Amino acid sequence: MKAIGLLGGTFNPVHYGHLRMAQELAEMLELSEVRFIPAAIPPLKTSPAASAEHRANMVRLAIEDNPLFQLDTRELTRKGPSYTIDTLISLREELEPETRLVLFMGTDAFRQLDKWHRWQELLNYCHIALVQRPHAIREALSKTLEAYLAAHYAEQNHELQDASSGYITMQPMTALDISSTAIRQRLQQGLSVRYLVPKNVIDYLQQHALY
Repeated sequence: MKAIGLLGGTFNPVHYGHLRMAQELAEMLELSEVRFIPAAIPPLKTSPAASAEHRANMVRLAIEDNPLFQLDTRELTRKGPSYTIDTLISLREELEPETRLVLFMGTDAFRQLDKWHRWQELLNYCHIALVQRPHAIREALSKTLEAYLAAHYAEQNHELQDASSGYITMQPMTALDISSTAIRQRLQQGLSVRYLVPKNVIDYLQQHALY
């Protein structure tokens, strides 16, 4: 059964935290590929400072030497807010029915899941792999999300391999305390972002005077 990881976000800009998370989850969950899906209009965030074209180009550069990674621009070409449910539905229409989809999500994002558009339908189309971000504020889940997690939680990774969707797993991750916000702040202050962002992405940032 083919298995595809999905990493969405603004990638404003993409950095090593994104890349390392995708690599580790792909290995732990035995995924055949990981698709990076930049959002055009994130529903719960302010619009990114960099254009959709620039953000997609930076992702393309960051992943170009890893055959496991692919850029998926469907949210950038779709009109309106970048709802995850719409992306999952469109992927399901293209892929074989038995293909496993695993949506990567930070636990900070999961705490707001019940604010997402049609959030209760997500597991009809995919599994969710939760990742604890370094130094994230540990806030309690709402009772609604506690019940949702308990109802769908998979203790073992093989449970995700036996079904194309429907489970939530939590995975340990190498702690890389890197954020796009901090990278933008460093760039605005004239500080180096070397070793936070791939070299070819830094070159692109400088070439186009982004942020």
